[in-house]
Amino acid sequence: MPLPRLVTILGATGSIGTNALDVIAAHPDKFKVDTLVAGSNVDKLAELSLKYNARRAIIADEGQYGALKSALSGTDIEVECGQSSVDGAALNKPDIVIAAIVGVAGLQAVMKALALGVTVAFASKECLVAAGEIMMKTAEDNNALLLPLDSEHNAIFQVLDPNQKHTISRLVLTASGGPFLHTPIQDFSGITVEQAVDHPNWDMGAKISVDSATMMNKALEVIEAKYLFKVPHRKIDVVIHPQSKIHSLVEYVDGSYLCQIGPSDMRTAITYCLGYPERIATSGERLDFVNSGPYEFLEPDTAKFRSLSLVRNVMDAGQAHEIVFNAANEIAVNAFLSRKIKFSTIYEIIEESLESMDEHVHITTLEDVIEQDQNARRHAEELIKNTKAEK
Repeated sequence: MPLPRLVTILGATGSIGTNALDVIAAHPDKFKVDTLVAGSNVDKLAELSLKYNARRAIIADEGQYGALKSALSGTDIEVECGQSSVDGAALNKPDIVIAAIVGVAGLQAVMKALALGVTVAFASKECLVAAGEIMMKTAEDNNALLLPLDSEHNAIFQVLDPNQKHTISRLVLTASGGPFLHTPIQDFSGITVEQAVDHPNWDMGAKISVDSATMMNKALEVIEAKYLFKVPHRKIDVVIHPQSKIHSLVEYVDGSYLCQIGPSDMRTAITYCLGYPERIATSGERLDFVNSGPYEFLEPDTAKFRSLSLVRNVMDAGQAHEIVFNAANEIAVNAFLSRKIKFSTIYEIIEESLESMDEHVHITTLEDVIEQDQNARRHAEELIKNTKAEK
């Protein structure tokens, strides 16, 4: 791949996007920003576009187009808006697309990039959860490379020997346990938004912080790993590692465990993906290996963190259930962040959504994925309205 590599970032104003830009800035000879995409944070998008000399800036919220155009007037930066522009952000075929839009909102953009054979480094695990089989086939058919930005999957990607896949006993995803690892389940109903987004190890956006608090993020990551590494989900386990320094392991048949160890800093995984297949210097933290321990490993409490028990049945049931699982969670988390429901109600909305879904839905196309996702969201929203009405 010629240098500098052109990079487009979907979700440029979030934590993944800003960390990626930090890595890019540390290697001006290797990377150049092509397009930055954001949802509605027009001020931040304009600031980043100017700072990193982007060729183009896209804001999803059409109502913010005028503000973005004004902020970037007098520059050569192209300005676009609307969902169709977001979906087509990679049509000029950049070298790398970083997919960091929260939830499935970036699915169409990712699919179009893969169809063009563009390398996609993705943190939007929800896209792979919802459209796993279709995404993987699109990537394979077009020789597009999917690189995982999630620290856990990035770790497995680094230590999994593709020539020895038949010798894998299992994949082990590590989880910090979030802020409520030692909180009694009877206290879950009183958890506040501020408590839920206060992660002990990672600096993340609100949605993924809540997912970490419910451990829904780990449930989604099990589904993601199933598709990404083509491993049966019964060979994928979760273990609590509160220090967040060992970022997942691969166990082989000879009893060996291979793991990747590093700081709780997303720039490590981002640097690996941007430089792949080379290793390049990170702009992030370095791990003080001697003083970072001791390391603990605990069995997750699946009665308290119900998402980890639910996900097994969901994967057994198939992709239609996985779409509902993810969609209902997105709606429930948004309702919690808006203070419309209790923290503990998130699980209830997911469970009720799964119980009431049409068991005869078959997913064969991207249109099927989108329809199932939208139906699940509408149903979850109705459940939330009924929950509020009962109070």
